[in-house]
Amino acid sequence: MEPGLSEFAAVLAALADPTRLRILALLAAGEVCVCDIHESLQVPQPRASRHLAYLRRRGLVRGRRQGLWIYYRLGSPRDPALAVLVEAMIREAGRRPQARRDATRLQRRTGGRLARRRGEDALRPSPADAARGPAAAAGLGGPTASGRDERG
Repeated sequence: MEPGLSEFAAVLAALADPTRLRILALLAAGEVCVCDIHESLQVPQPRASRHLAYLRRRGLVRGRRQGLWIYYRLGSPRDPALAVLVEAMIREAGRRPQARRDATRLQRRTGGRLARRRGEDALRPSPADAARGPAAAAGLGGPTASGRDERG
């Protein structure tokens, strides 16, 4: 198979899973921590991480590490036709009832604290909350200096 068709097939395979579509729909709102993704989707953290790794290998998401946490945002396929297809799929997935419930849980979890940064939406906790983790930034507790977890 030529490279262009292989890339199409790989991206279509990534879009063929409901959990991955739910993740992509969440990321349409901006950059989100993996811990907030798994809590919003109500799936185990290892499952969310596995799906995120799959999406990252296909170029559909990008991640950055901040301390102990990894924050993900949407990536974009190199092929313009694929980019249009992916954008349409994410938009339509986000309109589905399950994805809307996921988005509501994310909003509650993060306190709706999405802010503009370098042209992209991103969670922006205070420096003190950032040191304690994203749940703390959302007012939900989190690891303390002693390492004890205060999440409820």
